[in-house]
Formats: sequence, structure tokens, C-alpha cells
Amino acid sequence: MFIQTESTPNPATLKFLPGQQVLEVGTADFPSADAAGTSPLATRIFAVSGVTAVFFGLDFVTVTKADATEWDHIKPAILGAIMEHFQSGAPVIEGDVAPASGHADHSGEDAEIVVQIKELLDTRVRPAVAQDGGDITFHGFDRGVVYLHMQGACAGCPSSTLTLKMGIENLLRHYIPEVLEVRPVAA
Repeated sequence: MFIQTESTPNPATLKFLPGQQVLEVGTADFPSADAAGTSPLATRIFAVSGVTAVFFGLDFVTVTKADATEWDHIKPAILGAIMEHFQSGAPVIEGDVAPASGHADHSGEDAEIVVQIKELLDTRVRPAVAQDGGDITFHGFDRGVVYLHMQGACAGCPSSTLTLKMGIENLLRHYIPEVLEVRPVAA
């Protein structure tokens, strides 16, 4: 098994491509070791000292490290954990966990606007940020402000504010006049 690695715009996060499917649909975010209980793969990766977050996409795994940890010291152990997992035949996530779209539900008078926001995120934004090892999901809409949740390599990325303001905010404002601003939310 050959696992490729790619850097991401976030220097604390690397993208690992195992050359096979990781998830059938959706994404899975494990912002801490405590959150990894349902995933044998995430649990193995968190066993590597210095790992602070794990994120799964359709065909990739992103791993975020602590600031004091050097990639040279932990990258071989992470590669080993990913390889051991896929060779073991164990599931990536245990149980009947149905991955959702990742977007928060929203109903009410702004429901039509929210449908448009989610569609633009799904068709224009999420494929682009997946290339960088992350995901951005809808969290809420209130009085013209769109709240987005950043995951994987996008969480804590130094360029994420620029991506939100110059990229996503401009895109949404162009297509949806009711959108005035885009703001990030913490998990």
C-alpha cells in the first residue's frame, strides 16, 4: 500500500491519500481524541503523540498536529497507523452511522435563501476546500449573516479568514443579495 501525502494551506495539517475510499459519502470530523470513539482509524491516528485532530473525506484523511510537534517526528507513525488500519480490514467508522450533508438544518422565513446558500456551498465551495483537505458546512443564517463551520485543514488555517471573506462571502453575496456577511463558528 502506497500512501501519498500532500501539504495543505494550514501548516499544522497534512493530507494523507491512501489510494482507496475512506468514506462512502460525506465527511467525518474528529476534533479531539475523545470524539474518535466510533472510529477505529481515528483512534489509531490519535494514538500518535502530537496529533490534535483527524478529519475524513471520501478518499483522504487529514491530520492536524500540535504546534510544538514536528511533522518529521510523527509523519512515519501516522503513515503506519493508516496502513495498519486498512490492512486490518476494520471499518473506518463502526456502527450504523449515516453521514449527513454536514449542514445544519434551518427552517423559517429564510428557508429559501438557506437552500440557495447550501447549494452554492455544495457545488462551488466544498469541492475546492476538499482539495485542500478540509470542509466548510452551513451552520446558520441570521439577518444577512451566514455562519459557517470549518473542518479538517480549514479549521485553524491561517488563510481561512481570507478564504471566508474574499472567496466565500463574495461568492454568496454575488448570487444571493440577502447575504451581507460570512462569519466562522467554533465547533
